Amino acid sequence: MVTVSLPEILDIRAASPLAAELLHARGNPLTIDASSVAKVGAQCIQVLLSAHATWTADGLPLNVAHPSEPLLDALETLGIPFTDISEQESTK
Repeated sequence: MVTVSLPEILDIRAASPLAAELLHARGNPLTIDASSVAKVGAQCIQVLLSAHATWTADGLPLNVAHPSEPLLDALETLGIPFTDISEQESTK
């Protein structure tokens, strides 16, 4: 199991490094710690959606743990269910 911690600011500048970090973890069950997220841009949501689709296609679990309110709010604003980025339901 690999754990990736998301940074506080997930803006366009964070999208490419996040994608690279997630690709490095490919092939392993993944937990993404989203507890520190304070600001989220659509580009990073897109990276998380892609990661979830990739892990699903690979038959491996990807779970987003401790989603922050700003992350959940951004998903809601975009009309994206939490389960589109994580195997498990949000506990919030």
